[in-house]
Order: sequence, then C-alpha cells, then structure tokens
Amino acid sequence: MKKLNRIPVLPKGHEITWWICRAALFIWGVWGLFHGYTSELIQAAFAIIFTHLWDMFQLFGGKSFITKMPYTIQTMLNVFICFSCVVGTTLNTRTDFTGIDIPEHIFAGYLACMGGFFLGDIMQGRKEPLKVSVHAMFAFAFSVTLLVGWEIYEFTMDRLYGFVMQHGQLPFSYGLTDTMVDLILGVGGGLFAMFMGAFERAGIIGKNKKEVRAEYLRKREIFKKEKERLALMNQEQEAD
Repeated sequence: MKKLNRIPVLPKGHEITWWICRAALFIWGVWGLFHGYTSELIQAAFAIIFTHLWDMFQLFGGKSFITKMPYTIQTMLNVFICFSCVVGTTLNTRTDFTGIDIPEHIFAGYLACMGGFFLGDIMQGRKEPLKVSVHAMFAFAFSVTLLVGWEIYEFTMDRLYGFVMQHGQLPFSYGLTDTMVDLILGVGGGLFAMFMGAFERAGIIGKNKKEVRAEYLRKREIFKKEKERLALMNQEQEAD
C-alpha cells in the first residue's frame, strides 16, 4: 500500500480561516436543508470538498509538483468559495439582486490566473526560468480553462439536479447570455491578473522590484551561458 504524505503544518491564521469557511458552509447547507433548499446542502458538500484540495494534494500527490502548490492559493480559494455560496447563492435565490455575480466572476478569473502563475513556477522547477511573456500566457490560458470548466459544471448541475446556476432552462437563450457574461467577466479578471503577475515577475511593480528584476536576469544569463557551453561541447565532439 502506498504511504501517504504528511500534511505540512499551516500558519495559524490560514488554518483558522479555512475552518471558519468550512463551518460557515456547513451551517449554510444545513440551514438551507431545513428551509426547503435541499440543493444548497448538496452545493455546500461539494464546496467543502473543494476547500480540502490543498490537503488532498499533500496527501496523495506523492513526489509530484502538485504538492508544492502554495497554501495561500487555497486560502484565497476558500474565502472565495465561502463568499460565493453563503452570500452569492443566498442573494441569488432569495432576493432580486443579481449584481453579486459581477465581483464573483472577476475575482474567479483573477484567482485562477494567479494560480496559473504559481503552477508555471512549480512545473518549471530548477529549469531555465520561463520568459515573462510565456509565463503570463500560460497563466491566462490556465485561468480561461478553469472558467470554461466551471461553466460546464454549472450546466451539468442544472441538468442533473434541477439547479438554476445558469439562470435559464433550454431552449431559452437567457442561460446562454448568463454564461457568456460570466466568461467575459472572468476573462477580464484573468487579464488583469496576467498583466499584474507579468509586471511583478519582470520587476516593474511590487516590493523589491529592482532585486526581483536583477535575479530574473541573472538566472536567464546563467542558463544562456550553460546552453552556449553545451553547444560548444557538442561542436567539439562532432569535430573529433
């Protein structure tokens, strides 16, 4: 039997935040069940599972790169999930206010893109640092993939369990409009994060930007010289 990894100890502030989010989701789901909203209990269960993603990465990730994903991403994700369910879903199902979707989807795109930046760093490891432009495009593509995946999830939940996450049923077009607006908002948040992340890694903005820029250029120069050295060795071997 494969031995599971240990879950690293978290800073208390992050750990407390995680458990507050999980408790809020549990209370919200149970409250919905006793007030005739059975679907909210199902949604809360899925949401609580997603708040344990980082823990599952650590337990079952083995020696793969996924175990190096920073816990700060999970903290932002947990706060986002909690807010979206407890506040967003409650307002959508019990009031006529629909504007809560706007900040939710913008922040979703931002969060997904920042996660893409971290994922690019982790996957690259000790290899040559990614060019900032390539890194930014990878992070943005990653965020768009997650945004599309979420809309597929909403469509599936609506069809299987009778949810109204897309605010429309076939063959009416309002559900399609809602999906496209969600994607546009999410892509907008992702674009903002793409430029912010790129500028930060290029040493244009952020704390210690001069040091960050110098370190980035230093690593690029080291790998450039290493490539030149290997190319010269290959030429010498071919000449012999």
